[in-house]
Amino acid sequence: MNVILVGPPGAGKGTQAETIVQTFRIPHISTGDMFRDAVRQGTELGKKAQEYMNAGKLVPDEVTIGIVKERLSQPDCDRGFLLDGFPRTVVQAEALDGIMESLGKRIEVVLNIAVPDEIIIERIVGRRSCKKCNAVYHVKFNPPKVEGICDKCGEPLFQRADDREETAAQRLKVYAEQTNPVLDFYVKKGVVVNIDGNRSRSAVWEDVKKALESYDNN
Repeated sequence: MNVILVGPPGAGKGTQAETIVQTFRIPHISTGDMFRDAVRQGTELGKKAQEYMNAGKLVPDEVTIGIVKERLSQPDCDRGFLLDGFPRTVVQAEALDGIMESLGKRIEVVLNIAVPDEIIIERIVGRRSCKKCNAVYHVKFNPPKVEGICDKCGEPLFQRADDREETAAQRLKVYAEQTNPVLDFYVKKGVVVNIDGNRSRSAVWEDVKKALESYDNN
């Protein structure tokens, strides 16, 4: 099954994505992870991506589309995939249609995890990350055992530039202006399933699992 996971930053997509790929055994394709890897490696793409992400803006379509096309062509996507963070604009959605057609595939379901803006801001601003092992915590919802220190490797935690309040608010604004129309694009195709993300992880997962079971090829 070919799935798109949609939702504003901080909606809990990462948590649900991890459970989806473990349960249905499909690769998780996250453009955000791709960009952050490039940033850590100091590549030209990484430098460009960092400028946009730190400002709470979207990475240009021509960069993103090329990365996604190459990734979806790889063998591990033959039986399906979970696409997270793409498409974020109608232009990208139209480009994805072309990519899928060229591969003889189609998008079967778009999961939209919806959470109110005020809850999103609280979730994002409270996040803390570990530079060494990439573990992520939250000062309120998932704090480390020792404040400011990673449980897994003992390194200091930090707040990513794109998790600061001003940047978080800008990210939500960009999301509303540019990404919401993508939902309209897929609503017209009849493939959108709306999920209430302002609940416990387990409650959200039950709805996600129910929505995906009928598309599982196993």
